[in-house]
Amino acid sequence: MFLRNAILCVMLASCTFGATRYPVTGIVLAVDPAKKTFTASCAEIPGYMQAMSMPYSVKNAKELINLKPGAHIEFTLVVDAKEAYAETIRPHRFESMEQEPLRARRLQLLNPTAAPLKPGQAVGDFTLVNQVGKPVKLSQFKGKVVAVTFLYTSCPLPNFCFRLSNNFGRLSKRFGKDLILFSITIDTTHDTPPVMAKYAETWKADPASWHFLTGSASEVKTVANRFGLNFWQDEGLITHSLHTLIIDRKGNLAADFEGNEFSADQLGDFVAVVMGRREN
Repeated sequence: MFLRNAILCVMLASCTFGATRYPVTGIVLAVDPAKKTFTASCAEIPGYMQAMSMPYSVKNAKELINLKPGAHIEFTLVVDAKEAYAETIRPHRFESMEQEPLRARRLQLLNPTAAPLKPGQAVGDFTLVNQVGKPVKLSQFKGKVVAVTFLYTSCPLPNFCFRLSNNFGRLSKRFGKDLILFSITIDTTHDTPPVMAKYAETWKADPASWHFLTGSASEVKTVANRFGLNFWQDEGLITHSLHTLIIDRKGNLAADFEGNEFSADQLGDFVAVVMGRREN
């Protein structure tokens, strides 16, 4: 697929007279400093290229310094009659103007947690209860890729918890039982297993692979803090930041996607790489 897309990009470049620059956003899937390339799942470039995953070359290998799989980036795609390459690569941090994430950032400064896990580090085991009332351990899925996110079922903001659940719904359709999904509630008082089960029905979730998890407040807080997520009750809402985590087959953190600006397809493209799965 990458080769086919690369050929497409060269063909498009050959039809362009003079150097044209396009702003691009995407998720890094792989980096190859020796070949001065990186692979990314990128959003559509209007009028030029549809959304797709493909490799991009750079002129200067220094552009790839500190570029890691899972990073959300912005860069400029330069296209002329002979070649196409990326330049001015920079990380794109999630900065929402919505009330919840902004308050979460401020409150976290006042209530710092232990340093969150970094990609490559072991996540460590934890146990919570799923929507059918069954205890679920992370360790029981060793050898599987696991995606984790945090939500609460009564969240009124469609761009937050609902969007994260919709992303998981798309992942579930794309990967089926090959991917394990953990949707962990941060409202442990309200979101009991029966409530989580009803919420799971909304997404037609298979309880064998998509677990809507709850537990005691301290249990959930411990797991959330492990990933750098904190949350507070605030005027009828729960203030929280947004994190989607991908855990590899060895139980190590592969990536932490902060915010909600990536697409389900981009998230899925990253999962496919972690799985070592080739898709047409």
